[in-house]
Amino acid sequence: MAVVDLGWCMTAFAYVFHRFRQRLIADWDQDGLPGLSGRINNAPLDGMDTAFRGPGAAITLQHLAGDVLALRVRAANLVLRADLDLVTAPPVMVAVGPVEGGAMHSTHKTSAVSVRGEVDVDGLRWDLADAHACLDSSNGLLARETAWRWASAHRPGLGFNLQQGYFGNMENTLWLDGELIPLGAADFQFDAQQPLAPWVLRTDDGLLDLRFEPQGARCADRDLGVAASRYIQPVGIFSGEVRRTRHGPSRAVEGLLGVTEDHRSVW
Repeated sequence: MAVVDLGWCMTAFAYVFHRFRQRLIADWDQDGLPGLSGRINNAPLDGMDTAFRGPGAAITLQHLAGDVLALRVRAANLVLRADLDLVTAPPVMVAVGPVEGGAMHSTHKTSAVSVRGEVDVDGLRWDLADAHACLDSSNGLLARETAWRWASAHRPGLGFNLQQGYFGNMENTLWLDGELIPLGAADFQFDAQQPLAPWVLRTDDGLLDLRFEPQGARCADRDLGVAASRYIQPVGIFSGEVRRTRHGPSRAVEGLLGVTEDHRSVW
C-alpha cells in the first residue's frame, strides 16, 4: 500500500496478491486533495502520522508508544490491520542527495520488520504472524519527468533495495545478517514489453547477482492531463547470490519473495 502527497493532489493505493492463484485478489486506488483527503507529516518513522480518506475507504499509518507503527486499511473488499515492530527491526537505510533535473531527495527504507495482525479479503482472513513488512518513506523535489526501476525483497537476515534512475546508486543497499552494506550502481535487464518474463539484476561492484521470476503484477497507467504515470510492479521470486565484499564468499539466495518496478511519471 502507499499514500502519496504530490502537493496539488493526493493519491493512495492498496492491493493483495495471492501467490498460489498468481493474481490480484484486491486492488484499490483513489485520488484526493491535500488537507481534505489526508495528510503525510515529515516524520519518516518515529512520529509518523499518515492518513487518507475517500468514499468507502480509509488508511492510517501512525507511530505509537512502544515503537510500533500501526497500519490500518479499509478499502473496497480489503481490510488490513498490522502492527509493525520497529524495536527489533534491522538498521534503517537513509539516503539524502541531489537529483538530476530536480532539487533534492531523501529516503528511509527498512528491511524485514516483524508484523502482528491480519488481512481480510472478501471475508477470507489470513494471520500475519509469520509475515514481514518493508517500509519506504521518501520525500523530495524531483524533475517534472521522472523515471526509475526499483527492486525490493526481504526476509529475516537477508534483504536488498535497488534503484536505477533519478537517484543513481544512493539507495542501493544489501542487508545481510543485520549488517547494512552499500551497493554500487544497479543494472536491470528485462523486456519492458514483456515484464512478466524473467529479469536479471546486478550491481557493478559484484556484490549482487540475481534472477527474478515474476508470478504476476499490479499495473496502472494514468493520464490526468497535467500529470501522468505509467507503472507496473511485478511480484515474484529472486534467486542467485550476494556477498559482503567483491572477493568474499557468496551467499546463495533462493526463494526470496519481492517486487520489481518500472515507473515513469510526469508530476
